[in-house]
Amino acid sequence: MDQMKTGKLIRQFRTELGMTQKQLADYLSVSDKTVSKWECGSGCPDISLLSALAEVFGTDIQVLLKGEIDKNESEKGNMKKLRFYVCKECGNVMTSTSEAKITCCGNVLTPLEFKKAEDSEMLKVEDTGGEWYITSDHPMTKEHYITFAAYVSDASVMMFRQYPEWGININLPMYRSGRLLWYCNRCGAFFQELRPQKNR
Repeated sequence: MDQMKTGKLIRQFRTELGMTQKQLADYLSVSDKTVSKWECGSGCPDISLLSALAEVFGTDIQVLLKGEIDKNESEKGNMKKLRFYVCKECGNVMTSTSEAKITCCGNVLTPLEFKKAEDSEMLKVEDTGGEWYITSDHPMTKEHYITFAAYVSDASVMMFRQYPEWGININLPMYRSGRLLWYCNRCGAFFQELRPQKNR
């Protein structure tokens, strides 16, 4: 294990998830100073922590050991960059895994731009033992509602279409770390990170 390369990769993965050093440290039951040492290349994670690190980052232990993302890992990670398109005319939802010209109802669509949700904007996520139960107090009227929610990991996507006057009630199998995305016809597109809680 190259301490410098692995440390740099840990920092890259952590910042991409929007985690602080303390949040990662708490997840792993180590100190934030320990995480800082890893990222500076002045130490490396104990072998017993690699499985938990790989889980939270949605990667493989071998990637952490090598300290670099190989071609296959990079391509797999592209699923997290999945583009979503919504037709303003009919509400059709489409996706693409790379740049594409998407049209619907005679209009050229542009991909949604997701912004990180503030605490007050986040959907409620409850760990029910092997599943995430997702709810929200967001308005669901005919004029103002969430049209879809989606879970995106490094290699898969699950989409849940929502309709006016429905409540948000989603049961999602608890996979490895990923992103919960959703789109409101008035508020726009948002995301928040989902990470399985470590069993203590």
